[in-house]
Amino acid sequence: EFTYVFTTGGIGPTHDDITAECVAQAFGVPLEQNAEAVERLKRSGRPLNEARLKMARVPRGAELIDNPISNAPGFRFENVFVLPGIPSIARAMFASAVPMLAPGAPILSASVDAFLREGDFADALTKIQHDYPTVEIGSYPFNRDGKIGATLVARGTNRALLTKVVEEIVAGIAAIGGESHRP
Repeated sequence: EFTYVFTTGGIGPTHDDITAECVAQAFGVPLEQNAEAVERLKRSGRPLNEARLKMARVPRGAELIDNPISNAPGFRFENVFVLPGIPSIARAMFASAVPMLAPGAPILSASVDAFLREGDFADALTKIQHDYPTVEIGSYPFNRDGKIGATLVARGTNRALLTKVVEEIVAGIAAIGGESHRP
């Protein structure tokens, strides 16, 4: 259902760390000791007892995620990324996982300064947002040189659609007697 799923926690050495087993079961593949994961665990210099070796067990076919802090790797299986529960280590490992993510379309933006109070154009903006659900519209109030208004920012991946949304915003502001400016 989802492009990516990220989990944190449950891949340590204790009996209750069952995330790797659950991911393997969910995908119908065996859980096995990964030779590269064992090598990474050896880099810590600590003895590899059965508990530590548990951290080298991943679903067959999983891709390891580098752990620059403690060497115990996480893994990716298809669209599921499995990271440890310790926030500082998960954060460092997420940086290692970023290159595994497929880039999406660039997010583009366009803005208009509306010299009206937000409440004056809120209804028009709500209608425009409803008409264009794939475009995000944000309203950021300001008081510049004694003029009250808001910068309206439209974000999306389609430049032509953003242009149309901005044109509708400008027309909506004009329709209620407001002034606008495109920075």
